Amino acid sequence: MQTCIKLVTLLLLMTSCSSFNRIMKSPDTDFKYEVAKQYFFKNKNTNSSYLLNDVMPGMKGTAKGDEAYFLSAMTQYNVADYTVANEYFKKYMGQYPTGIFVDVAHFYSALSLYMNTPLTELDQTTTYQAVSELQNYIEANPDTKYAFKARDMIYELQDKLVMKEYLAAKLYYNLGGYIGNSTMGGNNYEACIVTSENAIKDYPYSKMKEEFSFLILKSKYHLAQQSVKDKVKERLENTIDEYYGFLNEYPSSKYLNEAKRIFEKAQEKFKSL
Repeated sequence: MQTCIKLVTLLLLMTSCSSFNRIMKSPDTDFKYEVAKQYFFKNKNTNSSYLLNDVMPGMKGTAKGDEAYFLSAMTQYNVADYTVANEYFKKYMGQYPTGIFVDVAHFYSALSLYMNTPLTELDQTTTYQAVSELQNYIEANPDTKYAFKARDMIYELQDKLVMKEYLAAKLYYNLGGYIGNSTMGGNNYEACIVTSENAIKDYPYSKMKEEFSFLILKSKYHLAQQSVKDKVKERLENTIDEYYGFLNEYPSSKYLNEAKRIFEKAQEKFKSL
């Protein structure tokens, strides 16, 4: 009976801002913690967060402290403050390494990074961090229900990283003979080739592999055209070899006709030398 009265009182107190202020001022830690959990389950994460942060110091090291810290991290995730959520989940794992929520906290730590990854055109440091954290989670928890989801997220993030590399390679190709950005004396076509080859090496199963391979072929041909006389023959040979490699790997490529034209031009010029 007393428990029921307390729950009714708790629910009544949660109905207004002034009531929330009275709850915050209450010296009853257990009562505030129960209110915080009710707020959490009602998706009132901001109020829940205030109360949880208030009671956590007094609960540190206890079973309730374990749950309180995890719920506090979840409130940050639920309000989409993913940077803070990631920090909270990591701190939870540090303070409660054998806690009942440690596996879930590990996943949500990685998920917070995943949710915070930027647009493809921007710096992808956070994306690399998210991939690493997701891989760490899978290694530590290979058979959990979250492991399959983590793998799918890694594939998605890798696609984003591949696209970032493709945009960089395509930019180098489009710049072509422009030397305004070549402060180190390099060549844009060479930069395109290196970027594309590294992407193929780093992501050998990417669906963008064909696009990178075709960029390499085109760049090698244009590089040969730009070359000084003593390098033209060697670079035309490289273009012809690249074509045969491309044809062998992508015999039904949508770029086949264009690739063939490049090959024929390179072969014709090679024969004229």
